[in-house]
Amino acid sequence: MSADNEAEAQEKLIDLAAQFYDQFDRGEIPEMSVPTRTKSNIVFDEDEDVWVYGDRKSTRSANSVRGARKLLKAIYTIDFLSEQLEEDRSSTLRELYYLSESWDVNEAQFSSQDESNQLVEDLEIVSEVTREDFHMRPEESGATIMGPLYLREQTRRGEREIHCQKDVGEGGYQIPNNPDTIEFLDNDADFVLCVETGGMRDRLVENGFDEKYNTIIVHLKGQPARATRRITKRLQDELDLPVTVFTDGDPWSYRIFGSVAYGSIKSAHLSEYLATPEAQFIGIQPEDIVEYDLPTDPLSDSDINALESELEDPRFQTDYWEEQIEIQLDIEKKSEQQSLASHGLDFVTETYLPERLEAMGVL
Repeated sequence: MSADNEAEAQEKLIDLAAQFYDQFDRGEIPEMSVPTRTKSNIVFDEDEDVWVYGDRKSTRSANSVRGARKLLKAIYTIDFLSEQLEEDRSSTLRELYYLSESWDVNEAQFSSQDESNQLVEDLEIVSEVTREDFHMRPEESGATIMGPLYLREQTRRGEREIHCQKDVGEGGYQIPNNPDTIEFLDNDADFVLCVETGGMRDRLVENGFDEKYNTIIVHLKGQPARATRRITKRLQDELDLPVTVFTDGDPWSYRIFGSVAYGSIKSAHLSEYLATPEAQFIGIQPEDIVEYDLPTDPLSDSDINALESELEDPRFQTDYWEEQIEIQLDIEKKSEQQSLASHGLDFVTETYLPERLEAMGVL
């Protein structure tokens, strides 16, 4: 992160606190307005193909005890974040929750981490600065990259240049909390393959898929963290690389694809920063379960409800997804990525992925 970004983040935090002071000075009841954080106020922007907040607002006002406490917590948090930036330090979301217990006013302390997380999101929205620029980070996600990508990363120990095949072990290059500290120097990649599970990621690396097909393999590690989605978007936007997403064949994994491609409801205020609408789904498709006679598990009631919900989800209202979901509801089965091993350990890299990528026009 550049010093300019840090200075701007600190300035916007101080400006926000100054707004409260000015309201007091004018004899007004202090308040802070943020988009209503409910599902009914999340809309799908069909022009951008991402989730965004609607027009409804919620007001945190000091005209009630509850509202006054929220603003008090905001002031204490702004003070902490500003000091953190001044000292060029960082902390985790979990640490912020516990650190509040040391604040000298009991009413400013958080009752749960969900409360402190939500306040940080509020500050992101109101200040238009990401939590990464506040030097706030989640607990370590452990997501990694393996592939023909040469980059420069800014760290506390200075800059370092890394090739994400030659300079890393089989575990790959670990994505930092703030991928905007990375500069892409060079690459020999033809496309990006985002992989849901660690087992499949390891299979692809062991079989040399990244080398044979000039692939940047991004391990999503389940539901991808913001840093993972951010670097994926940058790979597509800045290097003009096609992005594909390879997950299990169940409704929850389709939502993993949805969060990469279209953003998530929780981070709707950052969709333009995190989402990659051009991303393509590569599997496991419901039709693959039938075509390759893959080992399966039966759909649970919650799986069926999720699939039926996805039929109403604007992210999945395409001919392709409607057909695939209807197939899955008909066969009442789901399957994991690693079920492809029922045809041999090399089947996924020698047959399944090459055939799918060629059919999609990626290879």
